[in-house]
Amino acid sequence: MSNKNQFRVGIITASDKGSKGERIDISGTAIKEIVEKNGYVVSSYCILPDEKVLLEKEMIRLADENICDLILTTGGTGFSSRDITPEATLSVVERLAPGISEAIRAYSMTITKRAMLSRGVSGIRNQTLIVNLPGSPKAVTESLSFIIDELEHGICILKGLTRECARKG
Repeated sequence: MSNKNQFRVGIITASDKGSKGERIDISGTAIKEIVEKNGYVVSSYCILPDEKVLLEKEMIRLADENICDLILTTGGTGFSSRDITPEATLSVVERLAPGISEAIRAYSMTITKRAMLSRGVSGIRNQTLIVNLPGSPKAVTESLSFIIDELEHGICILKGLTRECARKG
C-alpha cells in the first residue's frame, strides 16, 4: 500500500477474560500483524468486556472522531449469551456490507463446517468500515488473510479515493 493511502485501523477485542487480564489477546495481535504487513497503521487497539454499550461507544468514537478508516473486531460472534458483538455493530452502522461477512463464512466453510455458526456482520458508519472477525486466532488469521486485499478497494470507494487507488493497481 502506498503511503498516500495508508489507512488507519482500530482493533477491538471483545473478551470478558481478556479485559480483566485473565487471558492473553492472541487474536487481536494476529489482526495487528496482518494489517501492518499489508501497509495499514493501527491507530487504536483495545480489549473490552462483552458489553454491548461499551462496544458500541468504542465503535462510535473511532468512526465519528475520524480515528479509523477500518475497525476490525474479534470475538463475541458465537452463540454464547455473552456474544453480542454483531448486535453492537448493527446498532452503530448506517449501512450494511453483507458481502464481506458472507465471503468470510463461505471461505471458512471450506475449512470447517462450524463456520456456519459465526454471526459476524459488516457495515459502514460515516466513512469507516466495520468488520466482525471470529474470536479464535486461527479463524481470525484465515478470515482476514482471505479478505484483506479487497478491503483496501472497499475503503478507497468509501473514501472517494477510487482514482488514487486505481493508479496503484
